[in-house]
Amino acid sequence: MALHKPLVGIVMGSDSDLTVMQAAADILKQFNIEFELTIVSAHRTPLRMVEYAGKAKERGLQVIIAGAGGAAHLPGMIASITTLPVIGVPVKSSNSIDGWDSVLSILQMPNGVPVATVALNAAKNAGILAAQIIGTHHEEVAKNLAAYKQTMQHEVLNKADKLKKDWNNGFDI
Repeated sequence: MALHKPLVGIVMGSDSDLTVMQAAADILKQFNIEFELTIVSAHRTPLRMVEYAGKAKERGLQVIIAGAGGAAHLPGMIASITTLPVIGVPVKSSNSIDGWDSVLSILQMPNGVPVATVALNAAKNAGILAAQIIGTHHEEVAKNLAAYKQTMQHEVLNKADKLKKDWNNGFDI
């Protein structure tokens, strides 16, 4: 059963970021969490950004995932406007310095304006973190997250067993 109104906003500075940000949408779908997805540029549409962040909570959003490349101001600017948790996804863009400019722009926020920051291009982790935040108040989401983590554990143990059989040695615990 899906939660029927968007609880997570996924925003990006440009449609070129969609190839990265799609992973956040995909994992939220997997956890049956409704989301909205749009383009909000901190530099090219600053008034749209202010309106989006300013009205996000009253529209029912509980978390915002913001992806941005280059100077990557979008997550921090949104965090400066809203009281909602903001998860920043640094995106390696065509004008990027190996993505480090984006990582540092999102990571190095001043005190009082926190942005949770995931690894470069790690929108899937941003989606999982958003689900964990939502899961603190939605038991179904929390159960889905527990099952997801259990599946990951089984996959690793199965791979370890296969490796042990293929190599005929290994670490037993």
